[in-house]
Amino acid sequence: MQQRLLVLLFVLMDWITAISAWVIFYYFRKTSIEQVDFTVNDSFYLGIFLIPILWLVLYYLQGTYHDVKRLYRFKLFNLSFIGTLLGSVLIFFTLLLDDEISGYQQYYKSMFLLFGIHFSLVFIPRLIFISVIVSRIHSGKNGFKTLLIGGSDKAVEIYNEIVNLPRGINQFIGFVNINGVDRQLENQLNYLGHAKDLEKILREHEVEEVIIALESVEHDKLKAIIGQIEGGSVTIKILPDMYDILSGSVKMTNIFGALLIEVNAETMPILQQAIKRFMDVVLSVFAIIFLIPVYVFLAIGVKMSSPGPIFFMQERIGLKGIPFKIIKFRTMYIDAEKHGPQLSSSNDPRITKIGKFMRKLRLDEFPQFFNVLKGEMSLVGPRPERQFFIDQIVQIEPQFLHLTKVRPGITSWGQVKYGYAENVDQMLQRMKFDLLYLKNRTLALDIKIMLYTVLIIVKAKGK
Repeated sequence: MQQRLLVLLFVLMDWITAISAWVIFYYFRKTSIEQVDFTVNDSFYLGIFLIPILWLVLYYLQGTYHDVKRLYRFKLFNLSFIGTLLGSVLIFFTLLLDDEISGYQQYYKSMFLLFGIHFSLVFIPRLIFISVIVSRIHSGKNGFKTLLIGGSDKAVEIYNEIVNLPRGINQFIGFVNINGVDRQLENQLNYLGHAKDLEKILREHEVEEVIIALESVEHDKLKAIIGQIEGGSVTIKILPDMYDILSGSVKMTNIFGALLIEVNAETMPILQQAIKRFMDVVLSVFAIIFLIPVYVFLAIGVKMSSPGPIFFMQERIGLKGIPFKIIKFRTMYIDAEKHGPQLSSSNDPRITKIGKFMRKLRLDEFPQFFNVLKGEMSLVGPRPERQFFIDQIVQIEPQFLHLTKVRPGITSWGQVKYGYAENVDQMLQRMKFDLLYLKNRTLALDIKIMLYTVLIIVKAKGK
């Protein structure tokens, strides 16, 4: 069953149970707690319309609908329990706290009644729904469409291990090879082509899971392959070596599963992602309004420094490799790149006097708050680069493409450490910190990077 259809059914089920729970709660609250006649009024209909929307938004922010096929019963219980508790508290303090009551005990009764009714009605249908999905997956009727990368003895070994599991979850659609020679799986699986055509194969066959049959010590090959596919909706699994096992990298959630490491591309929970975007918009609006005098002062300074426009717009590569125009105050003389793309240096003669001042304080970056509002950038994220330099970097480190899996930022961990890169080697050094950010990003880390950036501006230590 398609993922979108499962999500739609899940949302529809939650919507119906939210309405049912509110109707039942409203009836018992009136007749048992307030001890008045049950009447249908405007607040009743308003609740039927608004309350289910509140629950669905809360469940979405929890990440409940992110990957329905991969939900399991214990995780479902946790999501349902915590979501119901948070939602009940929110509804209590926004809608029920001003009720006319005879004693505070009625507040507690209302709270526990709402929680009990909603949790019972939402969890039981969910449990049945997920149990059916899990059963279909284990029976092989609706397993995850899986592509095996590799055609050597190791690939044959892991394939035979998985297909002989007592509770398999993988539905193999075929394999691709890496070196163009190893095709030992051809008698057992469809040969779909070479790994260089991986993105096309994933798209055409709607692959949900990829298993890379290489030892994790083969770093160069692994980096190149993972760089091609990481960041999408495909789950990536690789084979562990003994060091991976001893270091705790192998996380087992299924005692019947094969020994594999799941490559987790997204470390920031959906709730934090939503808060991050909210912070981006609110802080950018505030910054634009607060910095209007600074914008005027800098605009006059740029205009007086040399002939040319006030703003400098340049194509950069953003989220998912989509180009966009980054906005900066112009810090160089016009025709600074008439001989082709060049990176700036500490004593670059192309930089104007006020340009050096702005770069020192990072003031030239301030117009990028408009890029943030447009959704092209974030306050914190890997710095966006030009395609010209990306092509050079990828030849050395293919994993640089991982940085395009998230919105680029006005500031970044790499920017805090290195500032403006003067050559490709420095770009590679800065990339290491941005990759670390990518694998460890949280709201707390974002705030820390922003505070360090403010410190750099105040101390005029920008480079």
